[in-house]
Amino acid sequence: MTPSSEARQRRLARYDFAPDPFQVQAFDALDAGESVLVAAPTGSGKTVIAEYGLEMAIEAGMRGFYTAPIKALSNQKYHDLCGHYGIDRVGLLTGDNAVNVDAPLLVMTTEVLRNMIYARSPALESLHVVVLDEVHFLQDAYRGPVWEEVIINLEPTVRLVALSATVSNADEIAEWLTTVRGPTRAVVEGRRPVELRNMYAYGDKTTHDIVLAETLVDGMPNPKVLKAEAGERSFDRQRRRGGKGQRSRMFPPSRLDMLDVLRDNDLLPAIYFIFSRNQCDESAAACARSGLVLTSAVERDEIREIVDARVVGLSDDDLAALGFTAFCGQVESGIAAHHAGMVPTFKEIVEALFMRGLVKVVFATETLAVGINMPARAVVIDKMSKFTGEHHETLKASEYTQLTGRAGRRGIDSIGHAVVVWNPYVSFDQVASVALSRTFRLSSAFRTTYNMAVNLVRTHSPQETRHLLNLSLAQYQASRGVVEVQARITKRRKEADRLRAQAHSDFGDIDDYRRRFVRDPGERDRGAIEASLMRLRPGDVAWFDDKPGLVLSTSVRAKGVKVKVLFGNRALRALTADELVRAASTETHLALDGVSVTGHQGQIIDQGDPRVLRELAHKIVRLKLERPPSPPPSEREQHPCAKDPDLKFKLTAAKSADRIERELDQLEARADRAAEVVSRRFDDVIALLERWGYVTDWQLTPRGVLLSRVFHECDLLVAESVASGLLDDLDPTSLAAFVSTFVYEYRSAEPPPDATFPSTQLRSRFKQLEGVSKRLQRDEASSGLTPHRAPDAGYVATVTTWAHGGELADLLDDNTTPGDFVRTMKQLIDLLRQVAAHAPNPATRVNAEQAVQRVLRGVVLSASTMPIGGVS
Repeated sequence: MTPSSEARQRRLARYDFAPDPFQVQAFDALDAGESVLVAAPTGSGKTVIAEYGLEMAIEAGMRGFYTAPIKALSNQKYHDLCGHYGIDRVGLLTGDNAVNVDAPLLVMTTEVLRNMIYARSPALESLHVVVLDEVHFLQDAYRGPVWEEVIINLEPTVRLVALSATVSNADEIAEWLTTVRGPTRAVVEGRRPVELRNMYAYGDKTTHDIVLAETLVDGMPNPKVLKAEAGERSFDRQRRRGGKGQRSRMFPPSRLDMLDVLRDNDLLPAIYFIFSRNQCDESAAACARSGLVLTSAVERDEIREIVDARVVGLSDDDLAALGFTAFCGQVESGIAAHHAGMVPTFKEIVEALFMRGLVKVVFATETLAVGINMPARAVVIDKMSKFTGEHHETLKASEYTQLTGRAGRRGIDSIGHAVVVWNPYVSFDQVASVALSRTFRLSSAFRTTYNMAVNLVRTHSPQETRHLLNLSLAQYQASRGVVEVQARITKRRKEADRLRAQAHSDFGDIDDYRRRFVRDPGERDRGAIEASLMRLRPGDVAWFDDKPGLVLSTSVRAKGVKVKVLFGNRALRALTADELVRAASTETHLALDGVSVTGHQGQIIDQGDPRVLRELAHKIVRLKLERPPSPPPSEREQHPCAKDPDLKFKLTAAKSADRIERELDQLEARADRAAEVVSRRFDDVIALLERWGYVTDWQLTPRGVLLSRVFHECDLLVAESVASGLLDDLDPTSLAAFVSTFVYEYRSAEPPPDATFPSTQLRSRFKQLEGVSKRLQRDEASSGLTPHRAPDAGYVATVTTWAHGGELADLLDDNTTPGDFVRTMKQLIDLLRQVAAHAPNPATRVNAEQAVQRVLRGVVLSASTMPIGGVS
């Protein structure tokens, strides 16, 4: 046995199963000194590869970091690793907790590692391996840049174990990682550890049954469901036309009906995804009201014991405000909701109970699909579309894969089931198409933030910075896109040259002929055309370019005047200024005999009557109008090109060449934008920071140093507020209330209520802050940068009440859920701690520390403390 094989056996000794081939590939890469990108389905065993890398760090006497995108996943991973390695060898570092931070294995959020890199933490000196879990977060608009900052800025000697969901461009990502960090092997596993069976549920009105059918039969959409839906679509069409047709056949099953179906088909435990917090809560409550009980007496006793242990830190008043009694009744029945509007304690209880098999059904939003390990026998998707804030959008294949990744428990279930419930807005064919799709391309969301910019200035030269930015995945993918664009430019340039050659006339200058005698729609006087249409009235006979037509109706739309015109050949057209080359000229007026004329500017009610239109068309013809004068025939005929027998063909070729050359201009501009696109945005950011006094001659000013230590989505606005003294001379409670304007964001579709200020001082400070924010937004917009989110005073009164010792029950309402309250308070605490650490005014630092203590109490404190025993 070779030393390397002995080492591998030692690292894998605690596992009671043989590694899969894809895991062996990853082990081989790590043993060869390479980094790895592992793209595999949920539950396939990526964690074994991560732990293999951590074992290598321990054996080398060095450290291994495990990063996760969210705190909940970091907490779970901390407890998992403690179970493997012991609590003495594992630490945790998040915004809420710092546990055993000098341990050889340290779990953290990705943001924490980024901050350590910029701070040049000594902890990085002995770093051997970094595990980047859920690395597909690279494409997350908010978190994505952090991942790229870590990958680019980590020392090249640190080995990466990047774990991702299945992506279709894993080789491209691995090539980029190789470019940035050295040899990186892509390890791709497409097979799920548990076979997935896609199902479709709908109600059949002819039998009143709930039908549970397979979505795919022999790799194609189930023909029986297609047939049933075809009848449904036919009914809808006939109903819209006013006909009776056959009866509607399909209906959406209720959630209670679906639970009966799941239980009858032995598909529990299940996660029931609903893209609405309120509907998750209502579904769990409806089950409880119906008397549905999915647990035994023994299980209910065990549930009560676990729940009581988890809520020790909450007062009776807080529990009452959180609806604890109703929550207990639901979980004891084996039913629960899970979403971001719940306090972390309740969510952790649901997770623990579900993983122990005590809760049988969880109604959850899509946030449950991210990270937390909660496998189920079945996953139900309530609707295949979700509201984006502006419109409803069908789920992408990547989202469907993420949701259904929880279906099937390895070692327990031979098959996992993904059930989509019928609704009339997404066809079965669309559902089947998403289920069949395997395309999930990972794209960069990298952008230069203000904090990133000043930290690069602080730690690198201009040349080094530009080099680092050009190493980003965003630039790598943009550069590859440039190659494709350049290839299209070459192809289209050849086509334009061919058309120019075809347009050449041996008789004369074809371009001169076109300039003089062929109208260019781009040079026409649109205003004059629009004005001429405004003057028209029903009954007017006018020339529309070279054709006479009768005006039937006119209407003024947002984009201009629309005129409905009847021509002598009975053609009926709706014309706008965009469709005409020259202004309309009125010739005469016809009496619209027998035609009812009413409505806006005389709209004709019965203009669709073919007999009326036929008679009116005959009248137009009988007028025998003469065409308006064209350019003098003598000039056109005397031009040399007029003698070319192929003139019409050549004019068409020249027009096509013009169109292609306009397209080429756009393609070349696109290629120019893609070249060093990331560096150009960085230059724009630096220019703005120079105008605001944060950077001078590639040196940070005191303001710039402050900004380098502020980690927040509105980092520059926060730094400017601190540096300009807007946070000074505020007592701790007022300071907490003022800082809340940076973290709170009103999200309801309803208009926000007026903000309430407990003092004129706070109102005045907020007005000053709004002024700074508006000036900065204008500067950002003029620089081509995305303006920052404006401060929001909607939580000032809430924070003031809470910091003064107010009760939780008095603060919760329809717009403030317990989970939102706790999350906002934790974000507030994080920002207050940054103020306490870095504000230039000593008194402000002290007040910020006291503000943290006033906010960190009750349910907020409970949510910021590690759960006893984790979530297992």
